[in-house]
Amino acid sequence: MAGAGLCEFESGVMHALPSRNTAIGGNMIEFCVTEWAAWAPGVETREAWQAWALAPAMPVGDGMPALPEVPAIQRRRIDRLGRMAVQVAYWCAQAEGTGVPLVFASRHGDVRRSLELLQQQARGEPMSPTQFGLSVHNAIAALYSIVRGQHGNYLALAAGKATAATAMIEAAGLLADGAPEVLVVVYDACLPEAYAAFVDEVQADHAWCWRVRADGEGQRLSLDWQMAEDDAAITPALPASLEVLRFVLAGDAACTQLADGLRWHWLRHD
Repeated sequence: MAGAGLCEFESGVMHALPSRNTAIGGNMIEFCVTEWAAWAPGVETREAWQAWALAPAMPVGDGMPALPEVPAIQRRRIDRLGRMAVQVAYWCAQAEGTGVPLVFASRHGDVRRSLELLQQQARGEPMSPTQFGLSVHNAIAALYSIVRGQHGNYLALAAGKATAATAMIEAAGLLADGAPEVLVVVYDACLPEAYAAFVDEVQADHAWCWRVRADGEGQRLSLDWQMAEDDAAITPALPASLEVLRFVLAGDAACTQLADGLRWHWLRHD
């Protein structure tokens, strides 16, 4: 196995976790990734992603998934970021699966659509109620649940650079509450130029999805977190959420992430 990866992200707000499931204890969760899917410009197949994980580079380009699973009348409402997220969710979900809890996680969400609305407001122009409804953070999760006819629980979260980690904590909580599996979708896009002064990590358009269970066949992982004695300045080569995917696909033994006095440790269990 390759050595441990090292990256940096900020800590996010986390919900208290139930302790009655053996997959959760103290500041640690354990889970099994039974299936995965991912999409980024120029990295669109499983084979391409597995090769990328061994020699990672920043995905670039303006392409977007075709999303043939969604009827055209509904597909027109889903913009590029939404298409990335919905596409990987379709690829990863079981065709017959219904009522599976969904965790959609994005640090920035559809910020381009939100920026357009703010600019319209600044110019004194009327804002479209439809565009506003599609700009809220849970809109992409809602669109996916509609096109798939899902009536189960879903949530959308954002937690800075810790978004992927907190998504897994939410998933672990759902598994502890009795869900047989959880679909976790992590996605983000580069910020518009208007927000350039606030960029604090490298950026890349990407989306990935894991089907997660408490146990079973697949990749067995754990995630723990505790106070760190040091918080060294690190300049990661990839966005934090994309580094987590690289760690899993590359077969690394571990990935340690430091930020804001916290140390997070992803570990693979063979």
